[in-house]
Amino acid sequence: MATDPTRTIGVAIPIPAPFGADLQGRRAAYGDPLANAIPTHITLVPPTEVAGADLDVIEGHLREIARAERRFRIRLRGTGTFRPVSPVVYVALAEGIEGCSRVQTKVSSGPLAHLPPFPYHPHVTVAHHLPDDVMDRAFKDLSAYSADFDVWGFSLYEHGADGVWRPQRDFVFGVGAAGPHRGENRPA
Repeated sequence: MATDPTRTIGVAIPIPAPFGADLQGRRAAYGDPLANAIPTHITLVPPTEVAGADLDVIEGHLREIARAERRFRIRLRGTGTFRPVSPVVYVALAEGIEGCSRVQTKVSSGPLAHLPPFPYHPHVTVAHHLPDDVMDRAFKDLSAYSADFDVWGFSLYEHGADGVWRPQRDFVFGVGAAGPHRGENRPA
């Protein structure tokens, strides 16, 4: 009898082009070794280990949430940090916090229910576990950063054996699942 291996998954709102690639490039330029392993995103469900056999139920859960949700606007403005609690510098949300929080609450229920270690705070990480001077530079460099975009839905990601996070499936608001991941530039 074969056992279905566990998988590490996450659910996130991908940051669309050109903003996602720009922020990922900046993260790499700061020397963050995870920059090219983690697509630029806003986390809804952090890395979570699940049984492979549970993926159908999880995808059904995500499909129902996406079907009932609606698009909303994200406005990224400036930087923030979780230091000294956590060595993270991020680009902050000036608009869209309510939408992210609403979707995160729904997604983090049912088969993905978990007790988070910190209150939910939507953000886009740009520097993580780097020397303080680099973290300070990222905080300053991106203090005037600005980007606006509409959120079309969210994606299910899986953490590969090579340490890279890869999108597996998109869940489009008002529709549900759109099938396999098709890229960060979903049609309007």
